Amino acid sequence: MRIRRRNTAWLAILGSLVAIALLSGATTGLQAGVLLALFAIAAAATLIEVQPGKLADTVQRSSLARMRMSPQAQEAVARAARRGSPGRAGVTLTDIGLIASHTSSEGMVMRRTRSISKDDDGVRPYVTLHVQPTGSDVTSIIRFEIIDHNGEPQYVHEMKTYLRDGEMNILADHQLPLANNDRISGSGDGDLRVYVDGVLLGALSFTLAPSIRERNRQISRMQAARNELSDDIVDEEEVPLSLEELLRERNMRGR
Repeated sequence: MRIRRRNTAWLAILGSLVAIALLSGATTGLQAGVLLALFAIAAAATLIEVQPGKLADTVQRSSLARMRMSPQAQEAVARAARRGSPGRAGVTLTDIGLIASHTSSEGMVMRRTRSISKDDDGVRPYVTLHVQPTGSDVTSIIRFEIIDHNGEPQYVHEMKTYLRDGEMNILADHQLPLANNDRISGSGDGDLRVYVDGVLLGALSFTLAPSIRERNRQISRMQAARNELSDDIVDEEEVPLSLEELLRERNMRGR
């Protein structure tokens, strides 16, 4: 809807007539209330022009965007809503995830995943946004956060992005290194969070696992610890006495 300013002169005349009627004292309280209510209705009908076509188009766009939301986006948006996030007006999150990269004998291999490990070279977050006309033609700050299983932020990256009408695929232009990254250890569930202009748009969980080399080292340490414990148990056990030693011990007691 929009304001129709061309009818303000007529509205001013009508308002003057209502004011004269009220100030003259010829109306009762009920009549004055009715006159004010009618004037308010006339003002709204005069000034505000409802455009049902645009309203229906906006509702249709929003409904279609929600229908295109991936299961990951639905989960992420629901988690953000549970944290009290109102969402970003005019912007719908339709997909979210991680792109992991790994160098092999065949070259660089990239995959979309929710399960990463330190065997991967690195990982980048991405989102797909559906931007309505009401939320387009602005430069916004897209903020990505990767929180590890200990609640520690391992990755924080912000990008200035010009939002245009329609669907937008946004991939972070900076990756989180995984291989040989000593700041990341252990395994568990982490969190990928995406903000638009400071508003939490979605929060998606993912799984982090150690590298094969780290797992082999851990298995070797556990095996060495078990072997050491077994040796200590054998050393502490009493060695049985021979017959000769038993007879010698009895003779010594008999003296």
